[in-house]
Amino acid sequence: MRTNMASKFLSVVGSKLLKSTPSALNWTSMRRNGSTKAGTWFRTRPKLLAFGALAGTAGLLLYALDASVEASDDCVHPPKQNWDHNGLLSALDMEGVRRGYKVYKEVCASCHSLQYIAYRNLVDVCMTEAEAKAEAEAITVKDGPDEQGNYFERPGKLSDYMPAAYDNEEAARAANNGAYPPDLSYIVAARKGGEDYIFALLTGYCEPPAGFALREGLYYNPYFSGGAIAMGQLIDNEVVTYDDAEIAPTSSQIAKDVVTFLKWTSEPDGDQRKRLLVKVVMISAFLVGISYYIKRFKWSSLKSRKIMFVPEINEQSKSNGEGKNCPK
Repeated sequence: MRTNMASKFLSVVGSKLLKSTPSALNWTSMRRNGSTKAGTWFRTRPKLLAFGALAGTAGLLLYALDASVEASDDCVHPPKQNWDHNGLLSALDMEGVRRGYKVYKEVCASCHSLQYIAYRNLVDVCMTEAEAKAEAEAITVKDGPDEQGNYFERPGKLSDYMPAAYDNEEAARAANNGAYPPDLSYIVAARKGGEDYIFALLTGYCEPPAGFALREGLYYNPYFSGGAIAMGQLIDNEVVTYDDAEIAPTSSQIAKDVVTFLKWTSEPDGDQRKRLLVKVVMISAFLVGISYYIKRFKWSSLKSRKIMFVPEINEQSKSNGEGKNCPK
């Protein structure tokens, strides 16, 4: 039966191929397809060109507006520094974070707070758990109310957040000539330029240019908006003493360490997210490869099969079937 069907199929297909004129048929189909594609392209080309011109004009306008804002700024742009932790596969220098915490505690904590950093966050980062507990117990925290409804004071715990330098904003402004020292928990993420801006601000104090008038209690810093800043130059050579004698406490080294620490306070889980990203990319690459192989394996039989319909064979099979079923 299979042999008869195959011979019938070949005979019908061969007769149809011989009867048709390939050149005329192919040229007609090619001309029709080519004319259709060309017409579609010429009809859609003006729209594509108009869309591309509009998108390019919008991009140039946004770039020009950003450049004009940068050029009209009232402070010097901080120079770009080569920070080791800015790479996708780079991590923070934990030794620098520990030194930066020492700088913050001895120099910056007198005015600036870290209200979003708890003592538990410092464990295994800046100190051991025992050291963090001892440092937390050195402060006094107002707690309550108790069963009688009274507030009381207790030693600090690891769950407590680091205390502020002043009781309220008014007290902070009164102690700093009306200026309010900002909280440093997210200062690196909150300022344009990030680490570059903070580093340039700490090391950029200089004498004001001729004709620049400073009020009493203000200092000149070209990286600060307006040039006049209420914070004096606190970062200087040997302003702190490091435990590691091989690290020279220069002003640039001290500024680098405290900026590294503030980068960590802005993103305490930044290194963990980078490690998670590497794991996700590796696992996703493996799963994508396996999925592609399974897809090709499962669908290869369906995508490679060829189905042809020949009316003559269908009619013959029907007539043969009906003839066999009919009684003689």
